[in-house]
Amino acid sequence: MRGTKLKIAVQKSGRLSDDSTNLLKRCGVKFNNGLGKLKSEAENFPIEIYFLRDDDIPQYVADGVADIGIVGENVLAETRQNVDSIEKLGFGKCRLSLAVPKNFQYQSIKDFEGKRVATTYPQIVREFFAANNIAADIHTISGSAEIAPSIGLADAICDLVSSGSTLFTNGLREVETVMLSEAVLIVRKTLSPELQTILDKLLFRIKSVKAAAQNKYILLNAPNENLAEIIALLPGMRSPSVLPLADSDWSSVHSVINENDFWTVVESLKSKGAEGILVLAIDQMIQ
Repeated sequence: MRGTKLKIAVQKSGRLSDDSTNLLKRCGVKFNNGLGKLKSEAENFPIEIYFLRDDDIPQYVADGVADIGIVGENVLAETRQNVDSIEKLGFGKCRLSLAVPKNFQYQSIKDFEGKRVATTYPQIVREFFAANNIAADIHTISGSAEIAPSIGLADAICDLVSSGSTLFTNGLREVETVMLSEAVLIVRKTLSPELQTILDKLLFRIKSVKAAAQNKYILLNAPNENLAEIIALLPGMRSPSVLPLADSDWSSVHSVINENDFWTVVESLKSKGAEGILVLAIDQMIQ
């Protein structure tokens, strides 16, 4: 595509890579992200995709090499680049936590006083300890932190945790959460009107994809004698669609429900006599 293009930086490999590219594709952006590719131009949307190291994305955006980027909040907090975070993306959720060996007699955060803590996030950890009046010795490492206590490099670590299985495997246990993190969309401080227009269009698509992921489309048959009560359980985007069935005592009801409320709503619908309940995933949800 010719003309002005929005440049987006995404992780080329790692924790956020697949979800970032899948998000763009679910937004209808067609591009080739073959193995080893560092740059791609979309076929049907005015955007260029750069595939970069996660830690480099905030600086590339701050320096204007890229206009926007997808990065974890943990990386954004550690690199401290002058960019704006404009949208949480709902994936890559994890926590940055302090962990100690299983035989460490941990009582409170005060137990970190004077201890050696290995981490790849020294800035965040220093701020966390300073806020809690703890004087700890921070060891900055570039590789996996989990091995540090077992080889005598540190007494504890601070690292990203999702399920906790990696900590368990390495004989560690999580004791304090330093921060929660998920993928966010960041943007450089100034964009031209043309680039802002493209970004607004992309944001509209992203929000539609996010809304779809959080909701389900539901179809059911409802006895007319309980129709009012069933409709009250299904507010939908504005109100449910109600269509007559061949059986004059029944109606077909179509609506949208939030995924978090799904089972509670379905149980209530069943108690009101609803039958033939079908639940479908939604690709996009335009509000």
